[in-house]
Amino acid sequence: MDNRDVVSAFLRSRRDRITPEQAGLPTYGQRRVPGLRRGEVATLAGVSVEYYTRLERGNLHGVSDSVLDALARALRLDATERMYLYDLARAAGPAPGGRARQREARPTVRPSVARIIEGMPEMPAYVMNNRLDTLAANPLGRALYSQMYADPSCGANVARFAFLNPAARRFYTDWETMTRFAVGALRIEAGKSPHDRDLSNLIGELSTRSDTFRVMWGSHDVHVFRETTKRLNHPLVGGLELDQETLSLPDESGLSVVVYSAPPGTPAEDALKLLGSWSATTGPEQNAQSTSKPSTRQP
Repeated sequence: MDNRDVVSAFLRSRRDRITPEQAGLPTYGQRRVPGLRRGEVATLAGVSVEYYTRLERGNLHGVSDSVLDALARALRLDATERMYLYDLARAAGPAPGGRARQREARPTVRPSVARIIEGMPEMPAYVMNNRLDTLAANPLGRALYSQMYADPSCGANVARFAFLNPAARRFYTDWETMTRFAVGALRIEAGKSPHDRDLSNLIGELSTRSDTFRVMWGSHDVHVFRETTKRLNHPLVGGLELDQETLSLPDESGLSVVVYSAPPGTPAEDALKLLGSWSATTGPEQNAQSTSKPSTRQP
Protein backbone atom coordinates (compact mmCIF):
# COMPACT_ATOMS: atom_id res chain seq x y z
CA MET A 1 0.00 0.00 0.00
CA ASP A 2 1.32 3.49 -0.85
CA ASN A 3 -0.07 6.98 -1.20
CA ARG A 4 0.65 7.62 -4.88
CA ASP A 5 -3.01 7.95 -5.86
CA VAL A 6 -3.63 10.44 -3.03
CA VAL A 7 -0.56 12.51 -3.96
CA SER A 8 -1.54 12.56 -7.61
CA ALA A 9 -5.14 13.58 -6.93
CA PHE A 10 -4.09 16.30 -4.48
CA LEU A 11 -1.58 17.90 -6.84
CA ARG A 12 -4.02 17.79 -9.75
CA SER A 13 -6.80 19.32 -7.65
CA ARG A 14 -4.53 22.21 -6.57
CA ARG A 15 -3.28 22.73 -10.15
CA ASP A 16 -6.83 22.77 -11.52
CA ARG A 17 -7.97 25.58 -9.24
CA ILE A 18 -5.33 28.13 -10.36
CA THR A 19 -5.89 30.08 -13.57
CA PRO A 20 -2.97 31.38 -15.67
CA GLU A 21 -4.12 34.92 -14.88
CA GLN A 22 -3.83 34.23 -11.15
CA ALA A 23 -0.36 32.83 -11.69
CA GLY A 24 0.69 35.81 -13.83
CA LEU A 25 1.16 33.70 -16.95
CA PRO A 26 0.14 34.68 -20.50
CA THR A 27 -2.58 32.67 -22.23
CA TYR A 28 -2.76 31.78 -25.90
CA GLY A 29 -5.65 30.16 -27.73
CA GLN A 30 -8.12 27.61 -26.37
CA ARG A 31 -7.19 25.69 -23.20
CA ARG A 32 -8.23 22.13 -22.50
CA VAL A 33 -7.58 22.17 -18.77
CA PRO A 34 -9.49 24.18 -16.13
CA GLY A 35 -6.35 25.47 -14.44
CA LEU A 36 -2.63 25.37 -15.07
CA ARG A 37 -0.90 22.92 -17.35
CA ARG A 38 1.80 20.65 -15.97
CA GLY A 39 4.44 22.57 -17.87
CA GLU A 40 3.25 25.84 -16.36
CA VAL A 41 3.49 24.46 -12.83
CA ALA A 42 6.97 23.12 -13.64
CA THR A 43 8.04 26.57 -14.84
CA LEU A 44 6.68 28.27 -11.73
CA ALA A 45 8.38 25.71 -9.48
CA GLY A 46 11.69 25.85 -11.35
CA VAL A 47 11.80 22.15 -12.25
CA SER A 48 11.65 20.28 -15.52
CA VAL A 49 8.33 19.15 -16.98
CA GLU A 50 9.51 15.54 -16.75
CA TYR A 51 10.32 15.91 -13.05
CA TYR A 52 7.01 17.57 -12.22
CA THR A 53 5.18 14.88 -14.21
CA ARG A 54 6.88 12.29 -12.00
CA LEU A 55 5.71 14.17 -8.91
CA GLU A 56 2.13 14.45 -10.12
CA ARG A 57 2.09 10.75 -10.84
CA GLY A 58 2.41 10.37 -7.09
CA ASN A 59 6.11 9.80 -6.57
CA LEU A 60 7.21 12.07 -3.70
CA HIS A 61 9.72 9.61 -2.26
CA GLY A 62 13.02 11.36 -1.59
CA VAL A 63 11.87 14.80 -2.77
CA SER A 64 13.86 17.58 -1.09
CA ASP A 65 12.36 20.27 1.12
CA SER A 66 13.44 22.95 -1.37
CA VAL A 67 11.45 21.28 -4.15
CA LEU A 68 8.43 20.87 -1.89
CA ASP A 69 8.64 24.56 -0.96
CA ALA A 70 8.87 25.56 -4.63
CA LEU A 71 5.92 23.33 -5.45
CA ALA A 72 3.89 24.83 -2.60
CA ARG A 73 4.60 28.34 -3.88
CA ALA A 74 3.74 27.41 -7.46
CA LEU A 75 0.44 25.85 -6.42
CA ARG A 76 -0.31 28.65 -3.94
CA LEU A 77 -0.80 26.28 -1.04
CA ASP A 78 -1.86 27.76 2.27
CA ALA A 79 -0.11 26.78 5.52
CA THR A 80 -2.34 23.76 6.13
CA GLU A 81 -1.99 22.49 2.56
CA ARG A 82 1.78 22.96 2.70
CA MET A 83 1.90 20.90 5.91
CA TYR A 84 -0.23 18.24 4.22
CA LEU A 85 2.14 18.12 1.23
CA TYR A 86 5.07 17.54 3.60
CA ASP A 87 3.10 14.81 5.37
CA LEU A 88 2.45 13.11 2.03
CA ALA A 89 6.16 13.25 1.21
CA ARG A 90 7.14 11.80 4.60
CA ALA A 91 4.59 9.00 4.18
CA ALA A 92 5.80 8.13 0.68
CA GLY A 93 8.20 5.48 1.98
CA PRO A 94 7.43 1.91 3.04
CA ALA A 95 4.87 1.08 5.72
CA PRO A 96 6.11 1.42 9.31
CA GLY A 97 6.63 -1.66 11.45
CA GLY A 98 3.80 -3.36 13.28
CA ARG A 99 4.73 -1.76 16.59
CA ALA A 100 4.54 1.75 15.09
CA ARG A 101 1.18 1.03 13.48
CA GLN A 102 -0.20 -0.23 16.78
CA ARG A 103 1.01 2.89 18.58
CA GLU A 104 -0.66 5.11 15.95
CA ALA A 105 -3.96 3.30 16.02
CA ARG A 106 -4.47 2.73 19.77
CA PRO A 107 -3.55 5.76 21.87
CA THR A 108 -4.99 5.77 25.38
CA VAL A 109 -6.07 8.60 27.64
CA ARG A 110 -3.66 9.03 30.53
CA PRO A 111 -5.31 9.22 33.98
CA SER A 112 -3.89 12.71 34.45
CA VAL A 113 -5.63 13.90 31.27
CA ALA A 114 -8.89 12.30 32.38
CA ARG A 115 -8.59 14.18 35.70
CA ILE A 116 -8.12 17.45 33.83
CA ILE A 117 -11.41 17.19 31.95
CA GLU A 118 -13.21 15.89 35.03
CA GLY A 119 -11.89 18.94 36.89
CA MET A 120 -13.83 21.30 34.59
CA PRO A 121 -17.43 20.43 35.60
CA GLU A 122 -18.90 23.69 34.28
CA MET A 123 -17.47 23.29 30.77
CA PRO A 124 -18.12 20.45 28.30
CA ALA A 125 -14.79 18.76 27.64
CA TYR A 126 -13.63 15.61 25.92
CA VAL A 127 -10.50 13.92 24.60
CA MET A 128 -10.42 13.22 20.86
CA ASN A 129 -7.98 11.37 18.63
CA ASN A 130 -7.09 12.24 15.05
CA ARG A 131 -9.85 9.98 13.71
CA LEU A 132 -12.38 12.13 15.60
CA ASP A 133 -13.17 9.40 18.14
CA THR A 134 -14.13 10.81 21.54
CA LEU A 135 -12.14 8.60 23.91
CA ALA A 136 -13.22 10.28 27.16
CA ALA A 137 -15.64 13.03 28.15
CA ASN A 138 -16.70 14.73 31.36
CA PRO A 139 -20.40 14.57 32.37
CA LEU A 140 -21.26 17.90 30.75
CA GLY A 141 -19.47 16.85 27.56
CA ARG A 142 -21.53 13.66 27.42
CA ALA A 143 -24.69 15.66 28.08
CA LEU A 144 -23.88 18.11 25.28
CA TYR A 145 -23.27 15.26 22.81
CA SER A 146 -25.95 13.00 24.30
CA GLN A 147 -27.49 12.31 20.88
CA MET A 148 -24.19 10.93 19.62
CA TYR A 149 -23.72 8.77 22.70
CA ALA A 150 -27.32 7.55 22.42
CA ASP A 151 -26.56 6.08 18.98
CA PRO A 152 -24.30 3.03 19.41
CA SER A 153 -23.68 2.88 15.66
CA CYS A 154 -21.70 6.15 15.94
CA GLY A 155 -19.08 4.52 18.13
CA ALA A 156 -18.64 7.93 19.83
CA ASN A 157 -17.11 9.19 16.58
CA VAL A 158 -17.95 12.79 15.66
CA ALA A 159 -17.67 12.19 11.90
CA ARG A 160 -20.03 9.19 11.99
CA PHE A 161 -22.52 11.22 14.00
CA ALA A 162 -22.28 14.22 11.68
CA PHE A 163 -22.74 12.28 8.44
CA LEU A 164 -24.84 9.25 9.42
CA ASN A 165 -27.23 10.42 12.14
CA PRO A 166 -30.06 12.70 10.89
CA ALA A 167 -30.14 14.47 14.27
CA ALA A 168 -26.73 15.99 13.53
CA ARG A 169 -28.20 18.34 10.90
CA ARG A 170 -30.35 19.88 13.61
CA PHE A 171 -27.66 19.74 16.29
CA TYR A 172 -24.97 21.56 14.26
CA THR A 173 -26.35 24.95 13.22
CA ASP A 174 -23.46 25.27 10.75
CA TRP A 175 -23.66 21.62 9.68
CA GLU A 176 -22.00 22.05 6.28
CA THR A 177 -19.10 24.03 7.70
CA MET A 178 -18.61 21.52 10.49
CA THR A 179 -18.67 18.53 8.16
CA ARG A 180 -16.19 20.12 5.75
CA PHE A 181 -13.79 20.70 8.61
CA ALA A 182 -14.29 17.11 9.78
CA VAL A 183 -13.49 15.77 6.31
CA GLY A 184 -10.48 18.06 6.04
CA ALA A 185 -9.17 16.87 9.41
CA LEU A 186 -9.53 13.23 8.37
CA ARG A 187 -7.77 14.04 5.09
CA ILE A 188 -4.80 15.47 7.03
CA GLU A 189 -4.62 12.39 9.23
CA ALA A 190 -4.78 10.11 6.19
CA GLY A 191 -1.81 12.00 4.76
CA LYS A 192 0.18 11.43 7.94
CA SER A 193 -0.88 7.83 8.52
CA PRO A 194 -1.77 6.13 5.22
CA HIS A 195 -1.28 2.70 6.85
CA ASP A 196 -3.72 3.27 9.73
CA ARG A 197 -6.25 0.50 9.17
CA ASP A 198 -8.87 1.92 11.55
CA LEU A 199 -8.73 5.24 9.72
CA SER A 200 -9.00 3.56 6.32
CA ASN A 201 -12.00 1.57 7.53
CA LEU A 202 -13.70 4.73 8.82
CA ILE A 203 -13.15 6.58 5.54
CA GLY A 204 -14.39 3.59 3.57
CA GLU A 205 -17.50 3.30 5.74
CA LEU A 206 -18.36 6.98 5.43
CA SER A 207 -17.71 6.97 1.68
CA THR A 208 -20.04 4.01 1.25
CA ARG A 209 -22.84 5.26 3.48
CA SER A 210 -22.82 9.02 2.78
CA ASP A 211 -22.91 10.61 -0.66
CA THR A 212 -22.11 13.96 0.93
CA PHE A 213 -18.97 12.62 2.57
CA ARG A 214 -17.86 10.99 -0.68
CA VAL A 215 -18.17 14.28 -2.60
CA MET A 216 -16.38 16.28 0.11
CA TRP A 217 -13.62 13.67 0.36
CA GLY A 218 -13.06 13.90 -3.38
CA SER A 219 -12.32 17.63 -3.14
CA HIS A 220 -8.99 16.91 -1.36
CA ASP A 221 -9.45 19.96 0.88
CA VAL A 222 -7.61 19.92 4.21
CA HIS A 223 -8.36 21.68 7.49
CA VAL A 224 -7.12 21.78 11.06
CA PHE A 225 -9.25 22.40 14.14
CA ARG A 226 -8.45 25.66 15.85
CA GLU A 227 -10.24 27.97 18.25
CA THR A 228 -13.67 28.75 16.91
CA THR A 229 -17.25 29.56 17.82
CA LYS A 230 -19.52 26.53 17.80
CA ARG A 231 -23.24 27.05 17.26
CA LEU A 232 -25.32 24.12 18.43
CA ASN A 233 -29.00 23.36 18.86
CA HIS A 234 -29.36 20.98 21.79
CA PRO A 235 -32.71 19.13 21.97
CA LEU A 236 -33.19 19.99 25.65
CA VAL A 237 -31.75 23.47 26.17
CA GLY A 238 -32.06 24.92 22.67
CA GLY A 239 -29.58 27.17 20.94
CA LEU A 240 -26.00 27.43 22.23
CA GLU A 241 -23.18 29.64 21.00
CA LEU A 242 -19.99 28.38 22.60
CA ASP A 243 -16.30 29.13 22.29
CA GLN A 244 -14.28 26.03 21.34
CA GLU A 245 -10.62 25.49 22.12
CA THR A 246 -8.70 22.45 20.85
CA LEU A 247 -5.49 21.78 22.75
CA SER A 248 -3.11 19.16 21.34
CA LEU A 249 -1.34 17.07 23.97
CA PRO A 250 2.47 17.51 23.95
CA ASP A 251 3.30 13.91 23.09
CA GLU A 252 3.10 11.61 20.09
CA SER A 253 -0.36 10.22 20.88
CA GLY A 254 -2.19 12.52 18.47
CA LEU A 255 -4.79 13.22 21.16
CA SER A 256 -6.41 16.60 21.77
CA VAL A 257 -8.48 18.06 24.59
CA VAL A 258 -11.53 19.90 23.27
CA VAL A 259 -13.21 22.36 25.63
CA TYR A 260 -16.37 24.42 25.15
CA SER A 261 -17.07 27.52 27.21
CA ALA A 262 -19.69 30.26 27.32
CA PRO A 263 -18.89 33.94 27.87
CA PRO A 264 -20.16 35.14 31.26
CA GLY A 265 -23.64 36.61 31.32
CA THR A 266 -24.76 35.08 28.04
CA PRO A 267 -27.79 32.84 27.37
CA ALA A 268 -25.33 30.06 26.55
CA GLU A 269 -23.92 30.22 30.09
CA ASP A 270 -27.42 29.79 31.52
CA ALA A 271 -28.10 26.94 29.10
CA LEU A 272 -24.93 25.11 30.16
CA LYS A 273 -25.91 25.45 33.82
CA LEU A 274 -29.32 24.00 33.00
CA LEU A 275 -27.74 21.19 31.03
CA GLY A 276 -25.36 20.47 33.90
CA SER A 277 -28.20 20.32 36.43
CA TRP A 278 -30.17 17.99 34.18
CA SER A 279 -27.14 15.76 33.64
CA ALA A 280 -26.45 15.54 37.36
CA THR A 281 -29.99 14.41 38.13
CA THR A 282 -30.46 11.94 35.27
CA GLY A 283 -27.06 10.27 34.91
CA PRO A 284 -25.26 9.45 31.65
CA GLU A 285 -27.36 6.45 30.60
CA GLN A 286 -30.72 8.12 31.20
CA ASN A 287 -29.75 11.43 29.60
CA ALA A 288 -28.69 9.62 26.43
CA GLN A 289 -32.14 8.03 26.26
CA SER A 290 -33.88 11.31 27.11
CA THR A 291 -32.35 13.19 24.19
CA SER A 292 -32.83 10.44 21.62
CA LYS A 293 -36.24 12.00 20.88
CA PRO A 294 -36.67 15.55 19.54
CA SER A 295 -37.47 18.17 22.15
CA THR A 296 -40.41 20.53 21.85
CA ARG A 297 -38.35 23.44 23.14
CA GLN A 298 -37.56 26.10 20.57
CA PRO A 299 -34.03 27.51 20.30
